[in-house]
Amino acid sequence: MTFAPDLLVHLCGRDEWFGARAAGEIRPDASGGGRFIHLSAPGQVHLPANRLYRGRDDLVLLHIDPARLNSEVRWEPGVATDPESMLFPHLYGPLPVGAVIRVTDYRPGPDGTFPAAGGST
Repeated sequence: MTFAPDLLVHLCGRDEWFGARAAGEIRPDASGGGRFIHLSAPGQVHLPANRLYRGRDDLVLLHIDPARLNSEVRWEPGVATDPESMLFPHLYGPLPVGAVIRVTDYRPGPDGTFPAAGGST
């Protein structure tokens, strides 16, 4: 299945983003198998955020222009607890900082959970 969204997002800590800016890219995490970088559509980023980062207040959303990516994006299933038939974009290669068109803080609500992000640039 192929999608062509105008915007993708990547969730990371502020420190990771500062490191990426210095390096020029984010590479797939070797501890996670090093195969791809997890991306999301804005309306679904709250699912991995709540599963993996609940309550963290140091997160940022990297707003990505898919046309600026140099590697393949594959839409693949997430985890079994995600809504039925939901696919997530996975970037099979590095995420160049030049593909990031905006960075916003992504903070949880008072109960520690994250909301869905907006969908347009």
